[in-house]
Amino acid sequence: MHVLITAGNTVVPIDRVRALTNVFTGRTGGRIALHAISRDWSTTLLTSHPEVFSAIQGSTPLPPDFRLLAYRTFDDLHELLETEVRRGGVDVLIHCAAVSDYRAAGVFSPRPGTHFLPESGQWVGTNGPPTLDDRAAAKVKSDEPELWLRLVRTPKLVDFVRQAWGFRGVLVKFKLEVGLDDARLLEVAERSRIHSAADLMVANTLEGADAWAFVGPLGGHYQRVSRDDLPRRLFDAVDLVRREMGDG
Repeated sequence: MHVLITAGNTVVPIDRVRALTNVFTGRTGGRIALHAISRDWSTTLLTSHPEVFSAIQGSTPLPPDFRLLAYRTFDDLHELLETEVRRGGVDVLIHCAAVSDYRAAGVFSPRPGTHFLPESGQWVGTNGPPTLDDRAAAKVKSDEPELWLRLVRTPKLVDFVRQAWGFRGVLVKFKLEVGLDDARLLEVAERSRIHSAADLMVANTLEGADAWAFVGPLGGHYQRVSRDDLPRRLFDAVDLVRREMGDG
């Protein structure tokens, strides 16, 4: 069996030297990859932090068929993931990378006479309509009192997997929320799973991410598992889904 795992974070370039990103380093995806290897699964890991995987791998030997492919940006991951899925031969896709929801679409500064009023959320212009100047450059200059970054939505890569890329194996999606109680988290997670046509969802909150996650639905319900036990419990769930699909 061949499993494809995404891990880590994507970088959103602002210019050639600056970027936005998030705090995730791919440790969970790396641990899942090592567990897959322990089960003698052929494993491909797409990660933004190969050095983190090397650190958690330690002295664990890697089989000859293990592949690690590094990415940095949203576009890098998009290209790698699409290529691997379209190539075929992937039985299980575990998508736990923390992918940027937005990409940079310009850097701007208010033109003289243009002001933003935080208390009202409005732009005003004393010399005509409020206007912004484009400040995009290979290295955006730091000579303005304030800069405005325009962000536009990126597509959800996991939503391409079924229809656009034709994946028919087991699809596992991850969902992280902030500040939700269990009931609300599971409501959001299940709706997200159905939207992406995923077979399984791993859901947790930022507050509890170091300790636990929910995995499901299994028998119509989600099960809370410890972080340390997540890789094993996740692959047990994957095996169950595969049996139900008639592929086991």
